[in-house]
Amino acid sequence: MNVALSASWGTRFWEAFVKELKDLIPGSKNIGDEIREAILQWRGSFTLGGTKILITDAIIVTWFAVAVGILLFCYLGRKREMVPTRGQAVMESLIGLLFGVCKEYGLNEEQAEKVVPMVGTIGIFLISCNVCSIFKLPPPAKNIAFPFAMGIFAIVYVIVMSIRLVGFKGLGASFVDPKAFMLPFKVIDFFIKPVSLALRLFGNVFGAFILMEFLGLVIPIIIPGAFSLWFDLMDGILQAVVFCYLTISYIGEVVESAHAVSERKAEKKALQVENQEIENSANNEVTCEDTVA
Repeated sequence: MNVALSASWGTRFWEAFVKELKDLIPGSKNIGDEIREAILQWRGSFTLGGTKILITDAIIVTWFAVAVGILLFCYLGRKREMVPTRGQAVMESLIGLLFGVCKEYGLNEEQAEKVVPMVGTIGIFLISCNVCSIFKLPPPAKNIAFPFAMGIFAIVYVIVMSIRLVGFKGLGASFVDPKAFMLPFKVIDFFIKPVSLALRLFGNVFGAFILMEFLGLVIPIIIPGAFSLWFDLMDGILQAVVFCYLTISYIGEVVESAHAVSERKAEKKALQVENQEIENSANNEVTCEDTVA
């Protein structure tokens, strides 16, 4: 009997203790509900010409981020001086970094000049969209449709640019490098790459968004601000850099494979010509000996 009363008292005490502890934590009563509301995207619509057009928070924030990104980078690169200003130095450093990545993956100067503008634009776009969460705006990448759209766009750009740099033959040759049996694996790879790009972008941005929402609800003062410098700012920039880096690497893979196949064909042809010359020389020597005899 005493054991039962003791257990009942202990249970009631623990429940009361947990309740009081939860009441001390700001917003803890509805953390799950508040995070769920933060995850769910806002939806609205408007009618244009009799057609109902759906609009979400991801669309609104994307266009806002694009406008801010354009204004910011135009401001940084508005003047080109012989002695670079601080903004010009930042832009030139970023462009030089992209050129360095292109050359690292086997692109020459001319090819890099064709690749850098679009890849740089993708980087500016993703940075603008990702870091908007530092201003308490929901990043578009938390909506799974946004990362997949970016992944599909990137792989289409890779294919188009590869054709532009090495032609249809070069692109086709890259599918059978180093051996013909690699063809099905290379085809599958082009379906996996956009999925990989999308999931990487979505996972990192979505995870950082959930963590910052949780910290903002549980510990709303000081600590979220410190974590925000990494998860909202630096992580957003890092994911944009990784996305651009991988896009360049995919183009570089095709170009290097196409060049490797072309070089092997040239070497094979040169070897055949050399063997033919040796054979012709041997035949001529035999003919001369027969003539002398």
